[in-house]
Amino acid sequence: MKKNKTIVFLGSSVTYGGDNWSMCEYIRENEGYDVVKWAVSGTTLTDINEKSYISRLNKEIEAQNVCDCFICQLSTNDANQNLPLGRISESWDKEDFDTQTIIGAIEYIVASVKEKWDCPVMFYTGTFMESELYQKMVDFLIEISKKWNFKIIDLWNDPEMRAIDDESYKIYMNDPVHPSKLGYEKWWGPKFVQAINDIFI
Repeated sequence: MKKNKTIVFLGSSVTYGGDNWSMCEYIRENEGYDVVKWAVSGTTLTDINEKSYISRLNKEIEAQNVCDCFICQLSTNDANQNLPLGRISESWDKEDFDTQTIIGAIEYIVASVKEKWDCPVMFYTGTFMESELYQKMVDFLIEISKKWNFKIIDLWNDPEMRAIDDESYKIYMNDPVHPSKLGYEKWWGPKFVQAINDIFI
């Protein structure tokens, strides 16, 4: 068991999970990592209110002394609300990023985490669904990762995830965004475990 490592998750309803059970609990129960979950349903990366990823991160980050790996959800809520993409900045200073945009918010989060903990950062995407803006978000996330050198648990482009049959999909997903408990356990969870263990083992 690897209980000496702490993983912090930041996200919305997919990270929160059904009945507060998601890949976070799967990782804790199956791998023994200490998992901290900052998840509020319906929230966005883009800093549009006091429940946004950035607002919550800023409230929680100082009190969280230990973080060995930080994992952030690429929220579908930004796409559903048609929030502005923005652009990748030439700056590395978190105060320079336009957090009213999706890309600026992502850069701000990465910069804040690196400043506080200097730990490995990962983002994760949802599995494929019909969304032109979310597709653009995934594409830009890949470009941002090249600048900041973080890893992506890219469920969107993963060939194995794309190859699922219709019957299994109905079992593993409650809707195009949210996995079922079985989906977290059998479909999504193992991908997270593999990515995390690649860092620590």
